[in-house]
Amino acid sequence: MAFRYPGGKKYNGSRSHQTSSPSNLFGNRGMTLEQDLNDTNQYYRSTGKAVIHKKPTPVQIVHVDYPKRSAAKITEAYFKQPSTTDYNGIYRGSYIDFEAKETRNKTSFPFGNIHAHQMEHMHDILRHDGIAFLIIRFTLLEQTYLYDASLFLDWYFGQKERKSIPLQDIRENGHYIPLQYSPRINYLDIVDLIYFS
Repeated sequence: MAFRYPGGKKYNGSRSHQTSSPSNLFGNRGMTLEQDLNDTNQYYRSTGKAVIHKKPTPVQIVHVDYPKRSAAKITEAYFKQPSTTDYNGIYRGSYIDFEAKETRNKTSFPFGNIHAHQMEHMHDILRHDGIAFLIIRFTLLEQTYLYDASLFLDWYFGQKERKSIPLQDIRENGHYIPLQYSPRINYLDIVDLIYFS
């Protein structure tokens, strides 16, 4: 099936779901950040702690093949509009909105991983007193951090000569999230610490 962005550019799939060797699978136990977050959010919903979901990307179906009367196969579709951020929901009466990103970079988080419309969306959430942040996984280091959106936006708009945020700043001003069994990425403990203490 061929998916296309607005304007017709072909979508080739996310690199975050690709692994190059069995050792990579062992390193992160075959889990991507998205899978870990989906499992974590399911845990939060099932225990009544929060209601947070991955946002679906709006898709317009263009062509469908009907090889059999009972089976339909989508052969061409387009993304209707650029997506905002990956996850949103409600926790402790507050609106939460965040983007999840993985990078193979060992020293910094490149700005190219976030699109301009996503930054505008996070800025809008902050203007309306919502909670916005990024969850960033450095896959080769096997480290995951929660990084407040206001810090990210300060770096992006205030440091025009830079093309990334140094890992050292993320370590100092972000919050490390250790992986655990259940929930896998317990980011709401950090949300409590930052936004509700």
